[in-house]
Amino acid sequence: MTTLNLAIADVVLIEETSPLLEWTTRFTNLAYIAAALLFILALAGLSKNDTAQRGNTFGATGMAVALIATIITAVVQSIEDPEAYRSGFATLILIALAMLIGAAIGIPRAKKVEMTGMPELIAMLHSFVGLAAVLIGFNSYLAAPDYGLDGFHSGEIFLGIFIGAVTFTGSIIAFLKLSGRMDGKPLMLPGRHLLNLLIIVSSVVLMFVFAFTDNVTVEWICLGVMTALSLFLGFHLVAAIGGGDMPVVVSMLNSYSGWAAAAAGFMLSNNLLIIVGALVGSSGAYLSYIMCKAMNRSFVSVILGGFGGDTPSAGSDDTDYGTHTEVNIAETVEALKGARKIMITPGYGMAVSQAQYPVANLTSKLREAGKDVTFGIHPVAGRLPGHMNVLLAEAKVPYDLALEMDEVNDDFGEVDVVLVIGANDTVNPIAEQPGSPIAGMPVLKVWEAERVIVFKRSMASGYAGVPNPLFFKDNTDMLLGDAKATVEEIVAGL
Repeated sequence: MTTLNLAIADVVLIEETSPLLEWTTRFTNLAYIAAALLFILALAGLSKNDTAQRGNTFGATGMAVALIATIITAVVQSIEDPEAYRSGFATLILIALAMLIGAAIGIPRAKKVEMTGMPELIAMLHSFVGLAAVLIGFNSYLAAPDYGLDGFHSGEIFLGIFIGAVTFTGSIIAFLKLSGRMDGKPLMLPGRHLLNLLIIVSSVVLMFVFAFTDNVTVEWICLGVMTALSLFLGFHLVAAIGGGDMPVVVSMLNSYSGWAAAAAGFMLSNNLLIIVGALVGSSGAYLSYIMCKAMNRSFVSVILGGFGGDTPSAGSDDTDYGTHTEVNIAETVEALKGARKIMITPGYGMAVSQAQYPVANLTSKLREAGKDVTFGIHPVAGRLPGHMNVLLAEAKVPYDLALEMDEVNDDFGEVDVVLVIGANDTVNPIAEQPGSPIAGMPVLKVWEAERVIVFKRSMASGYAGVPNPLFFKDNTDMLLGDAKATVEEIVAGL
């Protein structure tokens, strides 16, 4: 949504006495207000599962209104101002080309992408917003007559490029980590915190020099040095964050992209872009806060370094947790037949194996047999906020069965069987051990149930690289193999 606004927002309304132009200006302002209200309604709708589709509809409608209003403005400018005819016509051609190219790339990609690939796709889209803000910043500087800028507008351009560059490289690194093209462990450079601080202080100094100097050469030097520093800062900030914090990183970059869009709106004097950017930026920041609170971590601690930086994998950990026990399909079926209350705690592994559909069938079978079946959803299960909720909704699991961690964490003592399907870090009891890499992180206390069955491909550690003692507890059995195939066999056995 924000990227499309960035692509079309550089349409400057000219001051004319023409009645048609005056009408168009008023129409555009009203359309932008309507679009802004639709975007607010979209955010409100997306906050709940049962209204999410309506929220998407509101957002798409708002974007359509904004696009139509902007295109009409460009057409009227080309008709009413003979001197601007070519630029107005060229603007229409550029808008059409941009939309066609974007649609040709985006529609096939959207049809092919799996839910497991959604986190890295979103990270890549954030990088486009950041790059657009950088390009608009340089264009705004070049478009000024003789590079003549007042101090305030200079600050807008400088900040817009800075935020956009950080978002651009940070999002690319997040994409590489989430897609497995880059190691998920944090990059720990010597004196990295001091390095980040020096970059920020240097950028602030360069901004004041850029804003108050009259020398074009000095201005270009300030912009060039700051752009290079901010590109490196975006890379370093995200590279230094461990895999366990990647869901927070995705929402954090979402916030960054919003502020980059808002900065571009100030540069272009586009009110709608400012509003949309502020909505995206503030909602992304609030989501990051909620997720950090759920993980019992501060936002600053996430930025300064993630979970699992130097933690050995489960296979190389020196601690002796004992020997794990395994069960087969028949034993699992018998355990479910004898259980009264069953809890399912899904994780990213369920998304990878696309097991949500057989899990939905399993839930239906168990409920038909009179079992009390619910789902326990950790706030950061998967690699995207709300990942598990979307997967379960996609498989038609009733919304009221998917309960948040806070709703179920005190009830595991009453559960007969817990099925941990593809989850690892979110059910790790090592979080309750002081000094552990994830100490203090709230987890689902599945080990308090009478029996735990863990569906997993192997005994390897999770994405955060932290060993999991749950696998070795007396009341825990491992059911190793592909989650989708395993659940399908259990359904057949029932």
